[in-house]
Amino acid sequence: MYDLLTGGRIKYKIAQISAMSADISGTLIIHDIRKLAIVYMSPEGCDDLGLNLEEIKRLSIEEYHQRFFNPEDASYYVPKIMDLLERNTDETFTFFQQVRTIHSLDWRWYMSSVKILLRDEKNKPLLTLTISFPVNNIPQVTAKAKRLLDENDFLRKHSLEYSKLGKRESEILKLIAMGKSSVEIGEELCISSATADTHRKNIKLKLKTNSFYELCLYARAFDLI
Repeated sequence: MYDLLTGGRIKYKIAQISAMSADISGTLIIHDIRKLAIVYMSPEGCDDLGLNLEEIKRLSIEEYHQRFFNPEDASYYVPKIMDLLERNTDETFTFFQQVRTIHSLDWRWYMSSVKILLRDEKNKPLLTLTISFPVNNIPQVTAKAKRLLDENDFLRKHSLEYSKLGKRESEILKLIAMGKSSVEIGEELCISSATADTHRKNIKLKLKTNSFYELCLYARAFDLI
């Protein structure tokens, strides 16, 4: 009886979301927490992935994420979603993720929000609802916001190199990105210009770049400037 009641509630909730999907410009996705599986995706999302709903439902959660999502992003937001489920609150968790759709071989930025949609008789999460919007389809998101996303992506990819810098080297990297010469850096930090030059060489070696542009990317991504 319990399973029948639960199954009926799940079908009813999916039908509710499906009925409203045509009035929402974003993609709606429902996950069944018990099975770690997708049980519903609105037509817009299916079209983006190039699969129909039944094909998507047949994918394992591992195959689904491997095919369509950037694992570097997932390593950040998946633990946050699991924490949301463990705390079992009515909060909404919003995050950015990169998705590979049928329309492009490149990653495409989406802004997504997830919350618990339905709980069982013991108040444990049964379903989650995710709504996702392509970033370039949101008028309020400007070119500056896109650059912030790119900086965040750069940060994830280069955090290991940056972690090799000491505190003094980070200070000097900031000044380099601000266009300071070795003489100016020396005067500001009360060190000789030769010492500043040595730090410059070590920074470039640790970050594996001789490009001033890339040094500036490091400084921006890691909030030095």
